[in-house]
Amino acid sequence: MTITTAKLPALKLLALAAMLVAADARADWKVVPKVDLRETYSDNIGLQDGPDARSGFISEAAPGFSISSNGPRLKVNADADWRLFAYSDKNAPNLHDSERRYNANAQAMLVDQLLYVDATANGSRQAISAFGPVSSNTYSSYNNTDVRTWRISPYLRHSFGSRANLTLRYTRDSVTGGAIGYGNSMANSRSLDLSSGTAFTTLGWNLASTRQELSDRVAGKSTSENSTAGLRWNLIRRFSLTGNVGYDKYDYPTLGESTKGRSWSGGFIWTPSSRTNVQASFGRRYFGKTGSLASSYRTQHSVWTLDYSDAITTSRQQFLLPAAVDTAAMLDNLFAATYPDPVQRQQIVQAYIAASGLPPTLLDSINYLSNRYMRNKRLQGAAVFRGARSSLTLTLFHDERNALSTQQSDSNLLLGQLATLNDNTRQRGFNVNMDYRLSPRTNAFATQAISRVRSLDTDVVNNINETRLGLNHRFAARSQGSLELRRSRGRADFAGNSNYHENAIVATLSVQY
Repeated sequence: MTITTAKLPALKLLALAAMLVAADARADWKVVPKVDLRETYSDNIGLQDGPDARSGFISEAAPGFSISSNGPRLKVNADADWRLFAYSDKNAPNLHDSERRYNANAQAMLVDQLLYVDATANGSRQAISAFGPVSSNTYSSYNNTDVRTWRISPYLRHSFGSRANLTLRYTRDSVTGGAIGYGNSMANSRSLDLSSGTAFTTLGWNLASTRQELSDRVAGKSTSENSTAGLRWNLIRRFSLTGNVGYDKYDYPTLGESTKGRSWSGGFIWTPSSRTNVQASFGRRYFGKTGSLASSYRTQHSVWTLDYSDAITTSRQQFLLPAAVDTAAMLDNLFAATYPDPVQRQQIVQAYIAASGLPPTLLDSINYLSNRYMRNKRLQGAAVFRGARSSLTLTLFHDERNALSTQQSDSNLLLGQLATLNDNTRQRGFNVNMDYRLSPRTNAFATQAISRVRSLDTDVVNNINETRLGLNHRFAARSQGSLELRRSRGRADFAGNSNYHENAIVATLSVQY
């Protein structure tokens, strides 16, 4: 089956959702053109092993824009830029001349309290393998490729008085990648969720069912079905017991292992205050014992989260719905008490991220390319502390992936001697980001990111370490500059034992219009 995703430009899906309600949106649209100018000197542009390292200057221009609207019927946030590169050493390896990045999402209400639509689109460079060079620099093309995703999801939501709430959703999504051997894919999903209303104060219930039909150019067609029925018993005012039973059915190719079976789980929900929430469960699915945890705690000057998940997933699903810690979401919780207005708070958060040198998402495991189904067990924690003149952001993770479907679909992604490299992997890492306000317009920041990726079958290891030190200065309301020193190191190839080291100095000027 040929998947013609190119005929459905991702950003047009967002435009479609916007046009449906633009006439009645009654919201202020904010369009901000911008440009980043960056000059970098690197002693290892191509991220090569020591004897092959080549130094040089990289000039970068990145024109772009952001669009936002926060109306009663339509909410839109979009950001895009086009990065152009020029090199003093044009013959250095593993470089590319340009790249496009965009990230957009929209939520629209088409019929009051009945029909809604969500849409997202994203384009970025992603790692091909967790065992090659992984760096935050933008100019190296080694071990990374363009991945484009879009997702559009209309849904009906209706309340039957105080007795029940119903949601019917249809989702169509696409993932395309530029790497040889990675299958461009299209999926259609249908889901139903029926839950008890406010009339059920002591004993609540819910029913849910989801079916996905996936078509992949390399792995072929597959389907998945998940159904659950659950109860929630409010034992006391802020403590509830939960229980679920269900059935899972997948049809991915295996060597004989079961791909379907019953499931059950039991757990609790504890909300001792508006600042604390803990949800935990333990149970069993067809692939073995499993559990989950979602917890958060907020004080006046800090936000804490700790989460655990154990699920069947794919790399395409991770690209569509990433599990990374969203920097803006963490800071939004931190600033909620100080800035109650959501629009003002969003502006404050974005300015804070830029001044502190923070990335859009905090340190995450590497979502390497694969066409296979996998079991993903993930423990992830994050904390943000804010003082009068300084702040500290800390994240850590432990991630294990075990392939469930057969290796054949990944045969063109990996060389013969590395056929089992991605069968079972373990990733661990942490990130610390500190910033200090030297003056009302100047911030100093420091970041340390360390992670370790290990193939449990081949014992191949990639130790990734990156340190960044910098100054950020705001010249005017719409312009700022930064000077940064960066040192990074990691594995330089997939099969050998060579490593790369890169030292770089980066000067950036950012202007909004």
